[in-house]
Amino acid sequence: MRALIQRVSQAKVTVDGKITGQIGAGLLVLLGVKEGDTQEDADYLSRRLPAFRIFNDAEGKMNLSVEDISGEILVVSQFTLHADTRKGNRPSYVHAADPAIAEELYERVVANLRTALGPARVATGRFGAMMEVALTNDGPVTVMLQSKSELTES
Repeated sequence: MRALIQRVSQAKVTVDGKITGQIGAGLLVLLGVKEGDTQEDADYLSRRLPAFRIFNDAEGKMNLSVEDISGEILVVSQFTLHADTRKGNRPSYVHAADPAIAEELYERVVANLRTALGPARVATGRFGAMMEVALTNDGPVTVMLQSKSELTES
């Protein structure tokens, strides 16, 4: 499981012209689930995301987490994070998880984050929908976070 994390001053997701999720300062998390990912992978990422220290402290060092700044998280499903680009000019998505499994694990991450931070601080896109994502990347700061199973395969 992969999470592309962007530190943002604001972000929102729109589906069919309607905003489905919107946050102020915090993290935009593009979440990709691959075949073989498990609930343990979802739990691992959901524990790391609120504590991941990429916000500046008073001295300008990245020492604070989204928890520390009382920030928010916007989680957007993104199967293309598992694109295989080794051959040709068109990515292959054969390693992305089956949509039913991916949605279950995506929802588990969201539920875990809402438990950790409170429901009002975690927004989402709409799984499987064509989404428009707008954001203001703060820094810019963008980091790839991977679950333990992803790391052991590298």
